[in-house]
Amino acid sequence: MFLNEHQSKKLFAAAGIAVPAGDCLGPEDVDAYAPPFPGPWYVKAQVLTGGRGKAGGVLRADTLDALRATARTILGMTIKGHAVPFVRVEPATDIRKECYLSFMLSRQRREMLLTTSHRGGMEVEATADARKPLVQRVPLDAGLREHHLRAAFFELGADPAGWAGFRDLAERLFRAVRDDGLLLAEINPLVFTGAGQWVALDGKVELDDNVVDLRPDLQGYYTPEHQGAEENAARDAGLSYVGLSGWVGLLVNGAGLAMATMDLLNFSGLPAANFMDLGGAADGARMRRALDLLFVNPKVRAVFINLFGGIVSCAGVARALMEALGTERAAQPVVVRMAGHESAEGRALLRAFAHPDVIIADEVADALDALRGIDAANRAREGADAAPPAAFPLADEAWPLPAAARKGYRRSGRRGVPWLGPDTQVLVQGITGKVAQRHVQLMQEYGTRIVAGVTPFKGGQSVLGVPVYDSVHEACRHHRIDASIIFVPAPFAPDAVMEAAAEEIPWAVCITEGIPQRAMLSALKNVPPSPTRVIGPNTPGIIVPGATKIGIMPGYVFTPGPVAIFSRSGTLTYEAAARLSAAGIGQSFCAGVGGDSFIGSDFISLFECIRDDDATEAVLVLGEVGGTAEEDLARWVTATGFAKPVLGFIAARTAPPGRRMGHAGAILDEATGGVDGKLQAMRDAGFAVCPDLASLPQRVARALGRDAG
Repeated sequence: MFLNEHQSKKLFAAAGIAVPAGDCLGPEDVDAYAPPFPGPWYVKAQVLTGGRGKAGGVLRADTLDALRATARTILGMTIKGHAVPFVRVEPATDIRKECYLSFMLSRQRREMLLTTSHRGGMEVEATADARKPLVQRVPLDAGLREHHLRAAFFELGADPAGWAGFRDLAERLFRAVRDDGLLLAEINPLVFTGAGQWVALDGKVELDDNVVDLRPDLQGYYTPEHQGAEENAARDAGLSYVGLSGWVGLLVNGAGLAMATMDLLNFSGLPAANFMDLGGAADGARMRRALDLLFVNPKVRAVFINLFGGIVSCAGVARALMEALGTERAAQPVVVRMAGHESAEGRALLRAFAHPDVIIADEVADALDALRGIDAANRAREGADAAPPAAFPLADEAWPLPAAARKGYRRSGRRGVPWLGPDTQVLVQGITGKVAQRHVQLMQEYGTRIVAGVTPFKGGQSVLGVPVYDSVHEACRHHRIDASIIFVPAPFAPDAVMEAAAEEIPWAVCITEGIPQRAMLSALKNVPPSPTRVIGPNTPGIIVPGATKIGIMPGYVFTPGPVAIFSRSGTLTYEAAARLSAAGIGQSFCAGVGGDSFIGSDFISLFECIRDDDATEAVLVLGEVGGTAEEDLARWVTATGFAKPVLGFIAARTAPPGRRMGHAGAILDEATGGVDGKLQAMRDAGFAVCPDLASLPQRVARALGRDAG
């Protein structure tokens, strides 16, 4: 969650950091406003984007009349697509020196970074080539040290008399970062005043959404005026939502499938009006809230509900949809595609329901045809021209050189971790929880050998025939444990991962989502030198089809075969496996690396697992925008001469920059090369890039030599 300057300064002030006095004004406040501090004043646009000064959103006013006129002008502005809902008014500051100071939890470097520069404001970037800012690594557990502070201060080139004040400010800022879950705390400029005081003249803060969910006191920093009505309604309903510019309202279960469906619509000339992840709780009330949100959007001309029933029953979702729609006419046509668990039953229920505004599609292609028909009917009725070309044209992907053409393949002759199979013995951490018990039963039905469970202070109990122990150490004393699956609540999950690693359990699969990023990164850094391989967090788990399932994956969509699937999304994994299985192509090993910014095993480490595995003949990588995991894998494949065919798919290729697409790690940042850079890196490494999910079976078959076309 990003904070505007005013809210950032409120957080700084709460941490004991000096900020200028200031008031936040909306349009209704301007005419009667009389500043309680003397002029001259600065009037500053409050928007969640940079470049305010260059856009004329920061102006000086020397008289009260000028202040009010300036405020009205700025409140009428739009800066980089962001309307200005507020301005901050503050008195001019006696500046003797401008500097830059920030703490950032870096996803790319997997570190907390302290950055300082002797220049501040816009000049930080302007002078970066001449003298780059000082960037220091701050260990997550050891924290900020005296040598960090000294180096930072001397980098500023400030008067030695300012040392004590700078030291105090930097320590307070770091405590705020640590205690409040800040992913970014930037002061630019940090100024030294004529009174010998360090003051945060401007600020930018990003809070970890997972921490905000666990800390109700931080919710007060949320500013609904920076979001649209749909985003705010979705937030209140607990739905993951991003507004877009198209006309097809989108409702999907699972962030990965929602991203892929958004892309499919945009590439098909049926632009999406939104991204929305319904999640797993598809009851009638939740479905009603989601539909209401789409129906009241004036841009939405039709709704597309795309569901893949993994554990969730499509029949149950159909009943929820019937309850939500009732017998009244819907505001817009609703196209429904269902696949997976009880999808035939769900379609049958909807057909019997026979709602006049519901169109049932057996396949995604049928749903697209129905949406095109709705668009054509609307245009004919309104006398509009034919639909314009797709705003996101999808380029044809040339088939790459076969994997055998790669040079330098080196067979390692060993596997780095114990393999998984029907004899794998599994421990469940958090076994007494309701969700854990449900999935324990499903894993047992699949044939997984669950031999022990752990819940502190509940040792001696039995859950579904599984003995419960108070600690992982105690469980390991009584059983051979090959893998642990973690269903522990978010605040305690990082410690559960470290507990499994302390006992050197070969695999630790962390299902838990919503874990604070800093806490998880700290845990992952503390796993070595243990040989434990961590999967997740926020993962659907791992499965060797026909042998063992350690996770929440729907086992029925997987069949034994030659293709490994590694994915950042659970629903994409299920959809891909179901499509391959339906085409007679089974899977050797499937793993969800997790959708968070900081995860244990990445694509590279999983590729190392199957590098010399004779059961795996090809690998399918299901990636997402955000981060550099796919680019890193592409470089590794090239450098090691990995000999098996690799196919890749990237979801959210049409995502708007800077917006989180459900997963914490799915944020498009063009500074890293963007989607185009990610795709090109994969092509350069010889990956067969798949344009959509429908193309997966044919392209995988070709990679296996089963299809000469």
